[in-house]
Amino acid sequence: MNHGNFVISLDFELMWGVRDLVTIEQYGKNIAGVHSVIPKLLDAFGTYNVEATFATVGFLFFETKAGLLPEVPALLPTYSDTNLSPYNGHFNEIKDNHTDDPYHYAPLLIRAIQKHPRHEISTHTFSHYYCLEPGQTKEQFREDLIAAKKIAAAFNIPITSIIFPRNQYNVEYTDVCTSLGITSYRGNERHWVYDSTKEISNVFLKFLISLGGSKKAKLKLMLRRLFRKMDAYINISGNNCYSLSDLKNSFPVDIPSSRLLRPYSPALALFEPLRLRRIINGMTYAAKNNLTFHLWWHPHNFGIHQDKNFAFLEKILKHYQYLNKTYNFQSITMTNLANSILTEHKNG
Repeated sequence: MNHGNFVISLDFELMWGVRDLVTIEQYGKNIAGVHSVIPKLLDAFGTYNVEATFATVGFLFFETKAGLLPEVPALLPTYSDTNLSPYNGHFNEIKDNHTDDPYHYAPLLIRAIQKHPRHEISTHTFSHYYCLEPGQTKEQFREDLIAAKKIAAAFNIPITSIIFPRNQYNVEYTDVCTSLGITSYRGNERHWVYDSTKEISNVFLKFLISLGGSKKAKLKLMLRRLFRKMDAYINISGNNCYSLSDLKNSFPVDIPSSRLLRPYSPALALFEPLRLRRIINGMTYAAKNNLTFHLWWHPHNFGIHQDKNFAFLEKILKHYQYLNKTYNFQSITMTNLANSILTEHKNG
């Protein structure tokens, strides 16, 4: 493959992705905004000839609660933190149909994406399943994924890629994915800032503790979050671009993230040029060196400040168009990239 690749993936989840963190009262405007964000994304992608992978929570396919409840798997996740499971009371909060509840259903948006065959509808699991949380099991994950594939099949959508909720990839679950026809997933950036299995320097921890910090685990989390946010504006982790040889090393194929497209923040508006430059520099590096650049976000990140967010996205897409003409940089879905990689691997 003598060109670079531009992958866009979106974690399409509505309230199911944040229900354990925020309420509708706190975040409902962002979620409701997705119903206008998706059509705008489809228009923007069409204008600039960009393909995207929409990883969709299985619950969103349903039109009614009466249709959803019979499809709930027999094995439910037994998270130690019971608040993580939507089956523990959250169904009492959703309304009876998609017309009355824009926070939990999205069959019309899924149909709208289907009308654009260049895009891929992937899975974000059936229930926004957390694969690394204590208490849940591989068999529970299998049942969840089977349910996700079943409802997608009812829409004539084959599921061949997955984005794990909260990016919780569990290596022990690889065989489940493979057995169910999954050929690719989105991994994390290959840098310690994004890898919770790698230790943080004790120098930083001691400094925070000296300021009156609390427990060590909490400090590690705070530090990672701080560095990740800084990394959106200044180059801490590198360009996070990947060669085909990098991507051939696993099956299902790991197509790691390069950059999270963070939403517009009025408090950080002064730094918007830095945020844009960070993304554009990574794309350019990938295009010049025949590498893959993977940009991702949640549609609900664009739910408010839509004019600002779409103006920012258009600058990215215009830059893609320039790179496409200048370096043959190609937009591609996760599954199509995985298929190309597996074909090249098979052919030696």
